Amino acid sequence: MLFEGTAWAQAAAANPADAPSFVQQLMTGPGPIMALVVAVMYFLVFRPQNKKAQEQAKMLSGLKRNDEVVTTGGIIGRIQDVGDKVITLEVAPNVRLKVERSQVASISNYKATAKKEDK
Repeated sequence: MLFEGTAWAQAAAANPADAPSFVQQLMTGPGPIMALVVAVMYFLVFRPQNKKAQEQAKMLSGLKRNDEVVTTGGIIGRIQDVGDKVITLEVAPNVRLKVERSQVASISNYKATAKKEDK
């Protein structure tokens, strides 16, 4: 009774017709599941994140004078001077702030609403 499991294991190994092939063992193991998880993570997380980072870098490299931008802190201003790492924003008449270029979140879409509010 003590060695019954060993006897069954030896009997199964002795009869290779009943033993699963290498391909069957590979397909039923943890490998395909892990590959599927990695593929899903790549397409749902890493790829969109890289795409968004590339778009952000393209937007930052295309900044020019008189663009109206929004910073990550929520400050809206018009670019007065563009440097390699620092830009100067005019947030009100004669009020200028120096901001790191990397802190620009997006090009502002408030231009149309600001003109309507001024009238």
